[in-house]
Formats: sequence, structure tokens, C-alpha cells
Amino acid sequence: MTFSADAHGVYPIAPTPFLDDGSIDHLSIDRMIDFYNEIGCTGLTVLGQLGEAPKLDFTESLDIASRVIARAGSMPVIVGVSAPGFASMRSLTREVMDRGAAGVMIAPPNTLRTDDQIVGYYTQAVEAIGADVPFVLQDYPLTFSVQMSPSVIRRIVTELPSCVMLKHEDWPGLEKITTLRRFENEGLMRHISIMCGNNGLFLEYELERGADGANTGYAFPDMLCDVVRLTSEGKSDEAHNLFDAHLPLLRYEQQPGAGLAVRKYVMMKRGILTSAAQRRPASPMSEIARKEVDNLLRRLARHDSRAQVTL
Repeated sequence: MTFSADAHGVYPIAPTPFLDDGSIDHLSIDRMIDFYNEIGCTGLTVLGQLGEAPKLDFTESLDIASRVIARAGSMPVIVGVSAPGFASMRSLTREVMDRGAAGVMIAPPNTLRTDDQIVGYYTQAVEAIGADVPFVLQDYPLTFSVQMSPSVIRRIVTELPSCVMLKHEDWPGLEKITTLRRFENEGLMRHISIMCGNNGLFLEYELERGADGANTGYAFPDMLCDVVRLTSEGKSDEAHNLFDAHLPLLRYEQQPGAGLAVRKYVMMKRGILTSAAQRRPASPMSEIARKEVDNLLRRLARHDSRAQVTL
């Protein structure tokens, strides 16, 4: 199964479940994928930035991707294949595509500085993995320190037909979405899917600017599905009200270095994960942080019953 430039909806970034001893929790993987299917996700991404991919060896990465693909059924799966070198990227890409992945996601190395370097890198990446593999261009300057202007994104989209999706995580980035859609409307760039990250912090306005959905984590991806659906139905006020109720927890979970611990903790409390463990090196939650998150859940439960987890 592949995906195209018409991709839309919600593609959650799946965390990698671990048991307390650091081993991969395969049963939680199955339960998590079933949950994503049940809530109406249109696809999902594994081995992303918050999937702890750098802590996995090649065999583990392939094992996780293979299990997710097999469990996902008709739901397209994008696999993060970012690596220091193209040999590893090529090997993982070919293996997961052979197992039924829909495509891959490639983040830029933090050594890229000029537009030509950025375009050159992705040109070489496509040569390595094959021009037949659809890929997601990950634009996350806050983490990767690589600044992609709308013009350089247009160059990549124009020169590399296998680029079918932009994972938009610039911040601020609303004007970037508007500029890219204007390029399309003026015939200066072909259409691609724009899916947004950053924990969905600006999702409702990103959708109104022309984004096609969310490609991010968050412990309540079902809320993201609801916001995308309500917006598509023209129920803007309902979408904003639901989003506003989740915003305090969204903001807390978006903290750099702490967010994954919060996400796994809440997903554990929701019964999706067996453990909130991260593989070392890890940043576990303090007792104070757990109390703060529990408080946020209690406040959220006043507006959304899905937050009524065991506290």
C-alpha cells in the first residue's frame, strides 16, 4: 500500500512501547494500533522523532515496523527512516516497503544550512531509497535547526515527484502554509498533502489555512480526529471549543525533553500502553510532574469524558 499527495485526516506519530526492563512491548503495540483503527485515524507513522528510533538497532526497528504494518490492516503506515548515512536509510526503506509500508519519512540532518544543501540532500536520499518510494518531507526547524523556506520546499516538490507530503512543524508556521497553498493556486507548485505536527498546538488554524490534517503525537489522538472531522463539516466553533478544552494538556505535553514521558504516562492511564517506560537514556517524570498531569486530566474531564481515567 502506498499513499499519495491527497493524504488527509490524522496520522498519529506512534510512540514505541517498552516494558520496564527496556524490552519492546509487543502486546502494547497491538493494542495501540487497534486503538488507532477504532478512533478513525486515516494512517499512522512509526519510528518518528518521538518514537525513540535512535535507541533501537536495525533489527528492532524492522521488527516494530513489520508488526505495526501487519496489524494496521488497510490503514497506511509511514515509517521514519532518517539515519546518519544513506546505506542504513536504503536498507530499512527497502525492507519496510517490501512488508507493505505506504511510504517513509525523512528528516534533514542538522548540518544543512543553505537551500542548495537541503535540496541536494533530499535528491541524494531519493537516489538512495528509490524514486518509486513516496516520502514525507519533515520540516521541524525547532529540533533539527534546518530552516526550509517555502521556496526551498517548492524546489524539492518540483524536482522530486516522490515527495507527496510535508510534515509541517515550523513555529510560527501559519504563513508558510498560506504561501505554499498560494504557490499551488498560482500553478507554481503541484499539490502535496500538508499534515501538521507540534502536538497539534495550532491545528485548528492550520486546517483553516489549508492543511490536510495532523501528523503528530498527543495522548488523545481521538480529539485530533474529532477536530479534523468537525472542521471538514464546517463546524468550526465546535472544533475550536473541543480544542480549547485540550489546550492546557497539549501545551504541557509539548515541553521539549519532557513531552514523551507525559504522553506515555497518559496513554498508560488510558489503558493503551502497559508501561510509561522509555528506553534509556530517558527523562522520567517526577512525582510533582505526575500530580500536575493528573490535575490537567481532572480539569479536562469536565469537558471531555475521555479524560476520566483512573487517577
